[in-house]
Amino acid sequence: MTRVSKKLGPRMLRTLGAVVRVVVLSIIGFAISIPFVWMVGASFKPRAEVEEAHIVPREPTLDNYPVVLDRMPDPVTGQYLGLRFGRWYFNSIFVALSVTLLQVLTSSMAAYAFARMQWRGRDTVFLLYLATMMIPGVVTMIPNFQIMVSLQFLNTYRGLIIPAAFTAFGTFLLRQFMLSIPQAMDEAAKIDGAGHWRIFWDIVMPQARPGVIALAIITMLGAYQSFFWPLIMLNQEQYYPLPVGMLALDSTYGRQTELIMAATVMNVVPLILIFIIFQKYLVKGLQLGGVKG
Repeated sequence: MTRVSKKLGPRMLRTLGAVVRVVVLSIIGFAISIPFVWMVGASFKPRAEVEEAHIVPREPTLDNYPVVLDRMPDPVTGQYLGLRFGRWYFNSIFVALSVTLLQVLTSSMAAYAFARMQWRGRDTVFLLYLATMMIPGVVTMIPNFQIMVSLQFLNTYRGLIIPAAFTAFGTFLLRQFMLSIPQAMDEAAKIDGAGHWRIFWDIVMPQARPGVIALAIITMLGAYQSFFWPLIMLNQEQYYPLPVGMLALDSTYGRQTELIMAATVMNVVPLILIFIIFQKYLVKGLQLGGVKG
């Protein structure tokens, strides 16, 4: 092995190692992308082809998308499906944006209290708050549902938004950023007469912007894909988000794979765009939040 290394040289070994890594990662990436590629291909297949193994449709068609959007009847049955896909799209985006806004606001304010303010029992309360992350969501599902019933939040946007507006993870993430900001900046602001509210908005929040962006992206993606809680809270179609509304394609109207794939493609497009646009902010925010504090 030593003789081979001497013959190849350090530079050649590094190049060979880089090539091997690229090849291995390319193979893994290709294997991971196969289901997504099949989903996109199936969304352009007619019903006669959709169960076949080939990925690329032999007779591609765009009819599946307007059928899902209720702009044309099903080519096979000749009937409109009556799906409220546009409404479900609006519900998902509205709920996701609302949850993201409230969660970032509440998490940043709680993080400021735990990171920049001195009060008795602060660290103990923070540890207890973090301990709530260890409780499985299934355990609190029934109590949360009973609270929503008592508040008359069933079949409302409030029932989807308010329970998700608070998170221990977001508080922990932003606290890590705020701990890395020098305390001297707070002291200088207090000398100039600034209170906690002004310090929070004008000094701390701009410095913690990478963490805020990372939390907003994570929250947006999670809220947009939420399924189990809306399934429990809602029984009226006008409030369904996309994941719940898409169940109609696999129940009421029978299994229509090509329509399910078309709806799924339209469902994941916003997620892909958000991830591509804000990828660098997400990675930077998580890296900084993991090493500071």
